[in-house]
Amino acid sequence: MKNPLTTLRLKPTLLLLTCLLTHIMIVKAQTGTIQGTVTDGRAPLAGATVQVERTNKGGYTNASGAYTLSITPGSYTVIVSYVGYATQRQPVTVTAGQTTQLDFKLPASTTMNELVVLGNRTLPRTQTETPVPVDVIDIKRVAADAPQVSINQILNYVAPSFSSGTQTVADGTDHIDPASLRGLGPDQVLVLVNGKRRYNTALVNVNGTFGRGAVGTDMNAIPTAAIDRIEILRDGAAAQYGSDAIAGVINIILKNSVNRLNVSVTTGANVTDKSVDNIDGQTVQTAVNYGIPVGERGGFINFGGSYDYRNYTNRSGPWQGPIYRTYPGAVDKTDSFLVANNITRDDIRMRVGQSKLRSGQLFVNASVPMENEAEFYLFGGLGYRNGQAAGVYRLPSDSRNVLDIYPLGFLPEIHSDIYDKSLAFGIRGNLGKWKVDVSNTFGQNQFIFSVENSLNASLEKASPTRFSAGGPVFTQNTTNLDFSQRFDVLAGLDVAFGGEYRFENYKLEAGAENSYTDYGRATKIGVGADGKDILVPDPKGAINTKFGPDGTARAGGAQVFPGFRPENAVNTSRSSIAGYADVEANFSSAFLLGGALRFENYNDFGSTLNGKLTARYKLSEKTALRASGSTGFRAPSLHQRFYSSTSTLFVDGLPYEVGTFTNDSRPAQLLGIPQLKPEKSKSLSAGFTGAFGKFNLTVDGYYTRINDRIVYTDQFSGSNAPGASPVDKEIYQLLSLANANRAAFFANAINSETRGVDLVLTYGTRLGAGSFRADLAGTYSYTQQVGDIKASAKLAGKENIYFSRASRIYLERSVPREKINLTLTYNIKRFNVFVRNVYFGSVEEATNDPAFFQTFDPRVVTDVAVGYKFTPAIKLSIGSNNVFDIYPEKVENPANTTNGQFLYSRRATQFGYNGRFLFARLELNL
Repeated sequence: MKNPLTTLRLKPTLLLLTCLLTHIMIVKAQTGTIQGTVTDGRAPLAGATVQVERTNKGGYTNASGAYTLSITPGSYTVIVSYVGYATQRQPVTVTAGQTTQLDFKLPASTTMNELVVLGNRTLPRTQTETPVPVDVIDIKRVAADAPQVSINQILNYVAPSFSSGTQTVADGTDHIDPASLRGLGPDQVLVLVNGKRRYNTALVNVNGTFGRGAVGTDMNAIPTAAIDRIEILRDGAAAQYGSDAIAGVINIILKNSVNRLNVSVTTGANVTDKSVDNIDGQTVQTAVNYGIPVGERGGFINFGGSYDYRNYTNRSGPWQGPIYRTYPGAVDKTDSFLVANNITRDDIRMRVGQSKLRSGQLFVNASVPMENEAEFYLFGGLGYRNGQAAGVYRLPSDSRNVLDIYPLGFLPEIHSDIYDKSLAFGIRGNLGKWKVDVSNTFGQNQFIFSVENSLNASLEKASPTRFSAGGPVFTQNTTNLDFSQRFDVLAGLDVAFGGEYRFENYKLEAGAENSYTDYGRATKIGVGADGKDILVPDPKGAINTKFGPDGTARAGGAQVFPGFRPENAVNTSRSSIAGYADVEANFSSAFLLGGALRFENYNDFGSTLNGKLTARYKLSEKTALRASGSTGFRAPSLHQRFYSSTSTLFVDGLPYEVGTFTNDSRPAQLLGIPQLKPEKSKSLSAGFTGAFGKFNLTVDGYYTRINDRIVYTDQFSGSNAPGASPVDKEIYQLLSLANANRAAFFANAINSETRGVDLVLTYGTRLGAGSFRADLAGTYSYTQQVGDIKASAKLAGKENIYFSRASRIYLERSVPREKINLTLTYNIKRFNVFVRNVYFGSVEEATNDPAFFQTFDPRVVTDVAVGYKFTPAIKLSIGSNNVFDIYPEKVENPANTTNGQFLYSRRATQFGYNGRFLFARLELNL
């Protein structure tokens, strides 16, 4: 049976689509054709962008540098751009039923002339003409040269203001790389696909990693084979695009090429003396893209997909300290244990490094031309990933191990089955002189946990070794209606307005009973005739009945990751409506002034109104000043409002619930922790752009203030000891009323300020018989907490738990403040050479223990690659990421290494510690 709520939500979208379709089909017009080739004077340029100015017509050249566009008769200007070459414009007159030849020869230039659509809702403009900074990353070219194959890692090494690192021993976060733009959090950057809002992942990062407490967007779920380019708007844009756009916006633009088959196979491994056998992390990616023309007027269906395999890496050391003890007395018998089992300390170790992944992804991007220069478009995809990450090794004599199952102890694994599905569709066309775009975008992420190579110690020998632990599901559906028009007043007035309706649903599904239950508990119901207690098995009972060899109670639930309990399960929804207006006035060819205003109402916390002003003034044809000021917001996610995870801790024989509690829970109410409210921001930026011969330069400074930032607190606990402080005694009593001993929450705990500057300098020229390009990009970003910690009166004196030093380091210093990227490329005949150096600034250890404080020094990582085209269609590239095998500083204090396992910090995100990666890539382009 259809869900009536779903049907109701889709009716407005279907009605709008039907009305627009009916209007468009009324008008019929014959079309003409523009065709031609794009070269650099010596060879065709495949993938060059071809755009008909002031229309939605455009495309890309094929492997032969050819393009074809169908358009209604009239006079137009065709713009062609390609990263590394100067943009060119040519006028053309199109006659009905005829084909007009229009060829382009692009001279070498810089990376600053790519057309961008992000940051305005009207016509594309070049990067140097935008009133706010926008980076354009040509994924087609970067993926052909660089060692990295996933989007987050590509951007980490290309975009200076973007940071992302692979996490380790962090539960599900091992498989989702949290990302940062301009030093802000993963949930403070908005991700779009083809200009439409992308959904967040279902996972909330609650482990000890950068982005702790945040919910980001998983860009790695989109195959690189489907992506044409990525635009990064480095400016607050919530007034234009809505929640999450405090730091900026990342727009992923999908490929639309046809009659071109692109196949790429990349394989490689980490070859480093720090690995167990000098090689690990084997990687294989097979990526395919192919487009099919639809009709005779430029329609297309483009398919892009990939299959990825990534083996784990391990940079742990052998286990230090006792491995096996005998009881009573806890006598260390490690040496005799190792001899008896014919093993060494190298066999008892964790898995510290990148997790193991297998994934398959398929995306489609389609457009079907209609009458009156309209089009029906559709894009979306399906994806599946299986991730395997490990936890802390359980030693053989530990009460958490059962010797009959694991005589040598065991390394438990967290497996994640991650499902993604998305579909967007809509119609763009003209209603009179207005351009209209009506669309609906659906997306869902499902993150299901299982635990393997583990056990439930309270079941002893009867325990299984695999458990279903449950997990979250997040669904989002967004309906948009957008209008835009250019008026011929002043030097051009662009007006856009529209509305949005968004529906979100968050589920947290419970795991299997044996994944969370403690079967070693019992309740006393009386005393027998023999004077012994009569006990009844009861998982919630206060009496332990099963003990390990050391005399401690057997733990319940799956080791490493207890499943979500039925009391954690939730199914909740919310909706929001928004309206916006966006105006840009060109008062002259030199001066542009823009403004945007957006009203948004959420049914769970109310309304917000945000605005933005932008300005650009051309000092000359080659130089310009630009500036912006805006307010913004980020709505608390449903994950942060309703995520909970609990376990049982027994104190003095009494059970207490310990873990994460929602803000409407009894512990939160007793401790005075309020309901979550939106984060509010204010942003300012100013910059300069200039072209000086073969050099292009942009430099932009920025300031962002965020009030009421949402953080994930440390765990609160009290004390009822005779010498405890009055505050500790009150907290103890308040938590006892809720049957809790320790509790953590999401809270609007702090304000923060971020200051920084971004610089991009590019140079391109002919050098000998080839072309040379250099790109220098750098960023400095300084984020700090400002003002008091906003703890409730009942938690006075506990501010260091509400927002601890470790939390502050995750906010301020766990990603580099400075990053500098220098990329050199040289193309000559069949060869191309690629060299890139990236400077990663210092980071700090996120810890509350003064004995573990440490700052990790900066490092420079070098990538190299050489490519050779055997034919125009076949290319082989070989190279390396981190060719000099550079590692971060090691952890100084042995006590902070978990018995020698974490030789490098797992809490600081600099550039990872996998070491040298060697790769080979074979490309086929037909």
